[in-house]
Amino acid sequence: MSLPHYDVLVVGGAGVDTVVRVDALRIPPGDSLHVPPVYDYVAHTGNGVALGWHALGLTTKFIDFLGDDPQGHAVLAAYARHGLDFSHVVSPHGTPRGVNLVDAQGRRFSFYDSRHPVDLRLPRDFYLPHLERTRHVHLSIIGHNRDLYEDIHRLGLTSSTDLHDWDGVNPHHRTYALSSDYVFLSAAAVHDRLDEVLHGILDEGRARFVVATDGADGCHLLVRGEAKVRHFPAVRPERPVVDSNGAGDAFVTAFLHAHFEGRTMDECVLAGSVSGAFACASAGTHTEFIDLPGLRAACARASTAE
Repeated sequence: MSLPHYDVLVVGGAGVDTVVRVDALRIPPGDSLHVPPVYDYVAHTGNGVALGWHALGLTTKFIDFLGDDPQGHAVLAAYARHGLDFSHVVSPHGTPRGVNLVDAQGRRFSFYDSRHPVDLRLPRDFYLPHLERTRHVHLSIIGHNRDLYEDIHRLGLTSSTDLHDWDGVNPHHRTYALSSDYVFLSAAAVHDRLDEVLHGILDEGRARFVVATDGADGCHLLVRGEAKVRHFPAVRPERPVVDSNGAGDAFVTAFLHAHFEGRTMDECVLAGSVSGAFACASAGTHTEFIDLPGLRAACARASTAE
């Protein structure tokens, strides 16, 4: 019997988020504040990318460290419900957690506990069989997967990453930025150096394109061989925005799904923008994912509205 092959392999980025809804992203006077009910969600960036691709119909494999703790058990139960193919190595450091403050406009600020030590690495004998059975690899910037690039390049696989709010300097993110074929990041920390940072990723690394998402202001795209960074406005959300948790992951999955289909860059941007806007209409982290018929219908409506 031949081993199954995956369209995509996601490495790292499983955990649990606690979402706290507040009026504004600031510390109020006093020492306590009553807030709406606080909920825990199976979350983090690899979770969003894996479940997003799974919802779009790609054969998806997800691997990571996971603690033998209540949070880890919640992650496993959620993936069983979704039918997501997930394998893990037990981490003695437990399951990563985050606390996200979400304001009345859906904007968020995250506290991530980064509990895994910097020298932690996924064992090669664990990850290599999965690498050898996939067509594309997405690496979350969690550190313990950074050694995979040598094997990814040796096997001739394409790879992607999301640098999140990289400042363009931090060396931890730079490894991922310069070693991946498709690079995504938030423009939040590099607005005044956007062109410089995007050109630097292409000039110093192997990326074929780099995309900087910019929330309600859309996104910025630079393609290898092109001199100018292109700006694309955001699509108009079809539903009210309540929570931006997971919007970036949704953008990445739909953008790359379109790219895998051979779509133009403009079509990829539209797919990512529609998917990101869809995610913002669902409270909590990664609680609702657009499927392929829904994505195509929403892209058609957005194109007509332009």
